[in-house]
Amino acid sequence: MHPILSALKHHKTVVALVALEIALTCAIVSNALFIIGSHLGDMQLQTGVADNELVWATSSGIGDDATPASQVSRAAADLAALRAMPGVKSAVITNSLPLSSSGSWGTCIARKPGGAKGDSVCTVILYAGTAGVVNTLGIKLSQGRDFLPQEYQDFNPFQGDKPPPPSVIVTRSLAQKLWPGEDPLGKPVFLGDKGSDVTHVVGVTDHFLNPDINKSSGGDLNLLFPVTSVAGGKYVLRTEPGARDTTLRNLAKVLDGVDDQRIITGSHSYADTVSEYFHDDRALIWLLLVVIGCLLALTALGVVGLSSFWVQQRTHQIGIRRAIGATRHDILRYFQLENFLIVSGGIAIGLLLAVALNLLLMKHYELPRLPLYYLPAGAVVLWLLGQLAVLGPALRAAAVPPVVATRSV
Repeated sequence: MHPILSALKHHKTVVALVALEIALTCAIVSNALFIIGSHLGDMQLQTGVADNELVWATSSGIGDDATPASQVSRAAADLAALRAMPGVKSAVITNSLPLSSSGSWGTCIARKPGGAKGDSVCTVILYAGTAGVVNTLGIKLSQGRDFLPQEYQDFNPFQGDKPPPPSVIVTRSLAQKLWPGEDPLGKPVFLGDKGSDVTHVVGVTDHFLNPDINKSSGGDLNLLFPVTSVAGGKYVLRTEPGARDTTLRNLAKVLDGVDDQRIITGSHSYADTVSEYFHDDRALIWLLLVVIGCLLALTALGVVGLSSFWVQQRTHQIGIRRAIGATRHDILRYFQLENFLIVSGGIAIGLLLAVALNLLLMKHYELPRLPLYYLPAGAVVLWLLGQLAVLGPALRAAAVPPVVATRSV
């Protein structure tokens, strides 16, 4: 160890530059791996609906001045036509869908009347769907029951002129936030500005994502209302296996057949909707992978260049060591240990920089705190990289014959 440290002291500037390069790589790679892991985690979340069986469409241009009764009538006519399509199991109208980035309703709810600060939860997403919404979307209930036919009512949470339906289905996340450690079934939920409108929990689902995943409302802090109609909502169809694409092609034609004065503003398969939602995440992951690859490649080249230079500079010394009894394994181990010390010094600085960089990202970009297990992961990657990078020059050094020591005599 002493000869290695003595040799490094004679090349302080070069060693410091390589260690700094490794430190910066460690800091960036650790945070990049964390960001990639975070986005991959979001992409693996269960939506809570039948992803591959759903298609949906939106329209505009009709019913702008319609009465509630006429809206219900038009919705019923549309749904009847959609349900009659070959390969369609069921059809409903909802205000939004998980990961659709549209139609989102948000509000505050409370577990007690009055909506006191300690008893309320804000940024809760409200879903609303017509009869059969649970079965059509494919929502799995872990507790309780589906809505009863008589529980579907004309309701809009933002008009405030009608009480909410008597029943509501909540996600497990919302239930735990409102009633931690308690059975949520039968619990009252209070809505409105003063927390005066009450409904009751009849079902709980473990997986049902929000239209958007964000820091304020999380991934699945939401509840579902049974309603008779949704103005400006989405027509959502659940299809038989293999009928999805055909249904999607014919969807606009069927809706035009009911009323050709409307404009179909969009029709999509739900699987494409989910894929589109994570388009930016996939692009960011690929970008970060390229950045990581470039940084690791540059770091490896730096280690290879330094080690090759030192092997060339120390050829005579290596020959002398071989002549006095050092084996090839001794020479190989010398360069690997020397590299390990340099890389370890860089990693020690890099881990501190990684934490500092994460704090900066938390402050300006709302990134979560970097879990500590990403730090040793980044360190292991760089240790392995350093050993692989030095292996070529070290093997060349180990191959230097003892006779080299006599060439300058």
